[in-house]
Amino acid sequence: MSKTSNVLAATAVLAVGGLLLAGVTDPAGAAGTGLKTLAEAKGIYFGTALTQSNLSNSTLTAVAGAQFDMVTPGNEMKWDTTEPSNGSYNFGPGDQIVSFAQSHSMRVRGHNLVWHSQLPGWVSSLPSNQVQAAMEAHITTEATHYKGKVYAWDVVNEPFNEDGSLRSDAFTNAMGSGYLADALRTAHAADPNAKLYLNDYNIEGQNAKSDAMYRLVSQLKSQGVPIDGVGLESHFIVGQVPSSMRANMQRFTALGLDVAVTELDDRIQLPANSGTLAQQATDYAAVVNNCLAVSRCVGVSQWGVGDADSWIPGTFPGQGAATMYDNNYQPKPAYDATSTALGGSTTTTTTTTTTTSPPPNSTCTVTDSVNAWNTGLTESVTVTNTGSAAISGWSLAFTLAGGQTVTSAWNATISPAGGQVTAKNVGYNGSVAPGASVSFGFQATHTGNTSAPGDFTLNGTRCA
Repeated sequence: MSKTSNVLAATAVLAVGGLLLAGVTDPAGAAGTGLKTLAEAKGIYFGTALTQSNLSNSTLTAVAGAQFDMVTPGNEMKWDTTEPSNGSYNFGPGDQIVSFAQSHSMRVRGHNLVWHSQLPGWVSSLPSNQVQAAMEAHITTEATHYKGKVYAWDVVNEPFNEDGSLRSDAFTNAMGSGYLADALRTAHAADPNAKLYLNDYNIEGQNAKSDAMYRLVSQLKSQGVPIDGVGLESHFIVGQVPSSMRANMQRFTALGLDVAVTELDDRIQLPANSGTLAQQATDYAAVVNNCLAVSRCVGVSQWGVGDADSWIPGTFPGQGAATMYDNNYQPKPAYDATSTALGGSTTTTTTTTTTTSPPPNSTCTVTDSVNAWNTGLTESVTVTNTGSAAISGWSLAFTLAGGQTVTSAWNATISPAGGQVTAKNVGYNGSVAPGASVSFGFQATHTGNTSAPGDFTLNGTRCA
């Protein structure tokens, strides 16, 4: 089966309400924009994780809608949310994630049906002879609720200890290892068209834990248990992507299974520096290249959109900067490396804007950089207040190169979409103290000319 046949054709249409963009009638769905378009051209998907609270962050959702074509709910489909008490279900949070995905032509990876963590206490308190019925009822009810709306389910999440033994939890205590097959069969009966996965971390390379997963899925396949794939979470430490990752993927696919990178991030000891960010870029490219080299690797999902919403700092104090986007949702070197790995011909030019006769009363400088590929580009712009007075509310005018059309923006609103445009501050970044800077960026399509803009005018005054 080709990779392309594994990917549902998606029309990349974004809701204008999800963008910090004004005056664009055909937003970020044009060919050549975003990692999702590059990935789809290679026959895979490129996804992200979203939580309910993320949906109110318009900067985050603009990036998510423009860049990704698969969504995994961070918490909204886990047992403690969906069935907090026995027989009482709450699908509202998960429904919101599904609604966002549908409105942005994204598919949904269901996460998850059975997990030892985020498990409400009532399940662990059940007598052993009642656990199987509770598990089957939970799987059946949730999978039925989302039938036809979920591309794949992580049916059982993180079943193994590091040494390859099964975790001791309510399910193994009640049913032994047989709970895994029972969970898969129950999910298949509820939604026969959903892809069914087992998902775990530290199984990306060949080791005791991945060997145990390999033995398990081999047995399940031989027993005719419905299982379609193995999810490799891929929560990496910078510089530690396993050299055996590709071979490990290949041995799973040789069993007739799909593999997917389901929760990718690559954490750095803070503060990040140019060296660690460069290594992170190498790591991201390696993961993408491994997936592309394995015919049944169906896609890659990053866990979260940017560093600002990553789980890493809260779980690993002193570490972070683990995603392709920084705290302001500006693309990092890992983004460029990922784009290049997916076939984007990324070229980076940095231009410091000057004029032949700098205005004597200039109180601002502007630097900008362009990252271009195929028919798309991103541009990052930094404005520095070189005057002696604070700026309260800013409006930066500039002219885009011919053939460039803005499709999305972050940390600013931009109007119109082409030609002479004006970027204006959003609510949280309108004040710029003397000597301070403010940054924003945008994504655009182009017809061949990827040049940066020329003169910039801030609140009516040309910048030097």
